[in-house]
Amino acid sequence: MTRALVTGSTGLVGANVVEVLNEAGWHVRILRRTTSRLDALEGLVYEDAVGDILDKESLLRAMEGVDVVFHVAGAADHWRTSRERLYQVNVDGTRTVVEAALETGVQRLVYTSSIAAIGPAPDPDHPVDEQHTFNLPPDLFPYGHSKWLAEEEVRKGIERGLDAVIVNPSIVIGPRDVHLITGSMFITLQRSRGFPLAPRGGSGVVAARDVALGHLRAAEVGRTGERYILSAENLTHKQLACMLADALGVPGPRWELPPWMAPPLASLVEFLRSLGIKVPTRGSTLRMSVYWFYVNNEKSRRELGLVYSPLQDAVREALTWLREHHILRER
Repeated sequence: MTRALVTGSTGLVGANVVEVLNEAGWHVRILRRTTSRLDALEGLVYEDAVGDILDKESLLRAMEGVDVVFHVAGAADHWRTSRERLYQVNVDGTRTVVEAALETGVQRLVYTSSIAAIGPAPDPDHPVDEQHTFNLPPDLFPYGHSKWLAEEEVRKGIERGLDAVIVNPSIVIGPRDVHLITGSMFITLQRSRGFPLAPRGGSGVVAARDVALGHLRAAEVGRTGERYILSAENLTHKQLACMLADALGVPGPRWELPPWMAPPLASLVEFLRSLGIKVPTRGSTLRMSVYWFYVNNEKSRRELGLVYSPLQDAVREALTWLREHHILRER
């Protein structure tokens, strides 16, 4: 029986990875902090290890006897996280995980990066692939920059003999989203009864289960040092919002926000936040919304054998889970 350690197991992606590993017959150990909520792991089988990715000694203990490490932990909620925390968790934490993996001699590390680390496409007609290089100023998109730097830490580990593979999920939708990474979009749409406007831009989108299966396949057959984009479809922000709104039974956005309006709106959001007024986004998020994070998933289909499921199914599963856990009310 293959033994795995999953960091970030109490979040959306990590919990779905644990579920897929359970189904595959792996022995799963999770790394969690003493303060971690375990709601996302409901119904799953795992061994508990208390620690932190910034605490090397706890990582060494957690990796003892482990074959594969799935390093899923990271600051994914970049719109709610300070710049300093993004770099601390995503870069310093990954460096510590890599060092611990080298010292304990694990057979393979699968690192959960993001398409944010690959960077945006030049336009919606030319999706980027794994060879694309992050090309945005760090101050404009610190989250993407932090994930790219984290990938560099993994590559340094590979140069020192670590067998590691990188996966790059797009926007992930599905059940077990206890921290409301994409679940917050459902809540915002329901509370507002829909938005009339959506930013002009878009991104790849994928089901949480497909991302978890991508992790498993990366561990089994992924090539050392390679990146694998995990994404089902490229959607405009308007298309994604309409899909969620339709599932909720509320109106979807009718128009797209012109790109020239994003900078002044971003400045307004930052001003309101400076006054202590709660706004469900950040200026930096609005500035990034006009970009096209469109990606080509052919490599994951070809080399990992992934067959992506319809996004509508993921939306329904996510909505059902949110309602069953009383995070989102019925209409």
